[in-house]
Amino acid sequence: FCLCTLAFTGLSQTLKVGAALRVITPNPLLPASGGIGTPKQTTEKKGDLFARVMVLEKGPTRIAIVSVDNLGWSSVLGNRSRALIKGIPPENVLIGCTHTHSGPDAYAFPDQTGKSSADLNYLDDCVKKIADAVNEAITKLEPAALKIAVGEAKGSIAYNYYAPALYDPRCGIIQAIATTGTNKGKNIVTLVNYAIHPEVIGSGRGIMSPDMCGPLYDRIEAKEGGMAIFMNGAQGGMVTADTRREANTEANTWEECIRIGELLADEALRIVNEAPVLENPALYCTARKLEFPVESDMMKFILKNSPLKHPNAKDNSVSTQLNLLNIGPAQILTIPGEALPNIGYYLKRNMNTKLPFLFGLTNDAYGYMLTKVDFNSFKRYDYVSRTSLGEMTGEIYIEQALKLVKESPKPE
Repeated sequence: FCLCTLAFTGLSQTLKVGAALRVITPNPLLPASGGIGTPKQTTEKKGDLFARVMVLEKGPTRIAIVSVDNLGWSSVLGNRSRALIKGIPPENVLIGCTHTHSGPDAYAFPDQTGKSSADLNYLDDCVKKIADAVNEAITKLEPAALKIAVGEAKGSIAYNYYAPALYDPRCGIIQAIATTGTNKGKNIVTLVNYAIHPEVIGSGRGIMSPDMCGPLYDRIEAKEGGMAIFMNGAQGGMVTADTRREANTEANTWEECIRIGELLADEALRIVNEAPVLENPALYCTARKLEFPVESDMMKFILKNSPLKHPNAKDNSVSTQLNLLNIGPAQILTIPGEALPNIGYYLKRNMNTKLPFLFGLTNDAYGYMLTKVDFNSFKRYDYVSRTSLGEMTGEIYIEQALKLVKESPKPE
């Protein structure tokens, strides 16, 4: 069923955009989590972790897009921030994560005894900082034009570890430019949407880091001004950073984070450079509740024993929120986990736009999302099947996402 549908009310209304960020690097440093298991101690940092926010408004419609430098960010934490945000309906606040494997444990993964080593005070601090950043971005709303583009990002950025060519090289960019006042003509924010595991460094090197997302932020902001924000895509199974080198070696270094982050930033700016300026694009947002069966014993254990106490989890099912946004001619769907690339391709092919965006790991981060024909079908998929909610997760998501596309107005 539909939680909210807010449509634009007329072209006479002006699109406004605001942006803000907060540093969420823990001080002192905390162990880094790369997934299920015990987080690894860190002794240094390479770049800061951030919560970055883009707010869009047109008439009665106001939307916040939030990106958190972390492995995953559940609705348990997201809803705590939503309760502190003024002036935006909770269902219009989209909170995703970059999926860095070098940040603190935000899942609060329980060990075999049911105990978690997550720092709940740190997570509470992040909850407040996310809300503060959204509230600040609202105060900074100003009339803006947009440039929107989707194109192939070239170069050694990502590949599929399971099957090298099976990944989506398309990069989506939304750039907001101030149209009035002293900031007229200046960039407010550049959003980059690309499917990749930012795990160049990983969790086992003693380093806390936003991984390649940090250099991407720095590069875009140095070249374009304003603020950069990164939203991941359908990067499951197993679309990762292309650190391959000769003689089957990998370059898992901060220098490689810089290379990949700056290359993706440069490609994003190249792609959006030729896009037309949209003077007053339409804005639309809708949300729907989804429910997934939970078949995995591992996922049941996590949902039951995490100290975050997932309110959406029942004995054998869990619910989450799906969003659809139309921003001018672009259409965006959120994914509450790590969808495999074939799901991403299928969704984009069936969306009502030539500018499709997928915000992966947004509103929730419920593990890998496979179609039923892929689930437990190949030895390569043992891990992604084991860390999925179950066989029907991808099927249910695809059905409901495309139903929402069909029921929503076409982007314009």
